[in-house]
Amino acid sequence: MAEDPRLLRSPLHERHEALGAKMAEFGGWTMPLEYAAGTVKEHTAVREAVGVFDVSHLGKAVVAGPGAADHVNATLTNDLGRITPGRAQYTLCCDERSGGIVDDLIAYLHADDHVLLVPNAANTAEVVRRLQADAPDGVVVEEQHREHAVLAVQGPASDEVLAGVGLPVGHEYMSFVVAPFAGADVVVCRTGYTGERGYELIAPADAAVALWDALLEVGEPHGVLPCGLGARDTLRTEMGYPLHGQDISLDVTPNEARLGWAVGWGKESFWGKEVLAAEREEGPKRVLRGLVATGRGIPRPHMSVSLTPDVLLGEVTSGTFSPTLRKGIGMALVPSFVAPDAEVGVDVRGRREIFQLTKPPFVQTSVRGG
Repeated sequence: MAEDPRLLRSPLHERHEALGAKMAEFGGWTMPLEYAAGTVKEHTAVREAVGVFDVSHLGKAVVAGPGAADHVNATLTNDLGRITPGRAQYTLCCDERSGGIVDDLIAYLHADDHVLLVPNAANTAEVVRRLQADAPDGVVVEEQHREHAVLAVQGPASDEVLAGVGLPVGHEYMSFVVAPFAGADVVVCRTGYTGERGYELIAPADAAVALWDALLEVGEPHGVLPCGLGARDTLRTEMGYPLHGQDISLDVTPNEARLGWAVGWGKESFWGKEVLAAEREEGPKRVLRGLVATGRGIPRPHMSVSLTPDVLLGEVTSGTFSPTLRKGIGMALVPSFVAPDAEVGVDVRGRREIFQLTKPPFVQTSVRGG
């Protein structure tokens, strides 16, 4: 089947094709789903050694000008005043009226007049549109999705691989430094979406190929594997990290998604503050819970979840086979009255499989540690 010509391509597209990657559409881009090793081996490489992902489909938007940080702080949920330049912060863009989540993103505070935002691919234009519409005089919000590539180096051996290509390592979780590589400035961020110790590298698009090649070459003695979006999904699900469009959306609030920790409740303003504060006071009517199989069932999105065969609770939002636990795991929005450790049924291809509700993460990792 011919590739849709409207899809965007990563600067590393030819490298993926040369490695025999299975490509798939994601957020308007054509990206590698898995390579020859397969999703399970790629997943295991990240948990036990190191993996390298091309995540250049992620959005990139710069908020610049006098008062740029104040503008971000007055609109997005988390309190940017809690961090200093050189730090990153997970935050949410919520709808002013409903409090629903437009997107979840990372804000990189370079300076009071320069904030880099990394939203999800499919939502970048909408986040930028909302920030532009409310921007005060002198603050410019600009989408830069083509100018930069993003590579994620994740796993216990990530420090050794980055050091091997001459990039700095060892800085604190959710911090970043700018360092030279092959004549280009690379933002080296202690962030990631796998739950393992690792880094995300934001590099000029024309430096992406040299950086990718160097990481795979230096990483070979450490067991490095190129990893696709399939492994990225199983890894993030094991951590209970939500995916926009599945676990969170405009129809889901931070309170329902258990993301209240990413909200600066004491701030003077952010989009949706009034409605979200009222919901928080009353308590959300439903909440995102983890699901762990007690048998062999593997949950998938949109499978129904029930308390008893006759009492429907909702549906699975994310679900997969956990390569680490060797069993099915997932997440679902269920009514708040249901006990957080209750046993529920999931309709897996017509069979009611039993799962236990739990609080993620499903596996314990060392994302913050050394």
